[in-house]
Amino acid sequence: MKNSPISIGQLGKRSGVNIETIRYYEKIALLPPPDRTPAGYRQYDDGHVRRLRFIRRGRDLGFSVEAIRTLLSLAEHPDQPCGGADRLVAGHLADVERKIADLSRLRGELQGLANCCGHVVAECRIIDSLIAD
Repeated sequence: MKNSPISIGQLGKRSGVNIETIRYYEKIALLPPPDRTPAGYRQYDDGHVRRLRFIRRGRDLGFSVEAIRTLLSLAEHPDQPCGGADRLVAGHLADVERKIADLSRLRGELQGLANCCGHVVAECRIIDSLIAD
């Protein structure tokens, strides 16, 4: 039994993804094209909702569109080994850890500059640090 078709607006509400993003995902073939009414309106189904939630969750975790494409491909073959997913996540985790380290260094630098309390710009450590070679 096929489920009742839903509009792009309903798909957006059920998946938590805005309409323009849904159209973009269709354009780049991350989301399969929906059926259309005779008047040309998109008609989505529960499969679109599930796939779009998968995509949204992957994007929330910081995966690139290509990584999500790979994960979707893996998800379509549930009997295959999941080593590819493990490698993809391990690589992404390493990238996230590098970014955290970079942000921690940046925070330290900014904390050192905060509250310079120079009374005039000529005494401001913040301005001096940006001008310094």
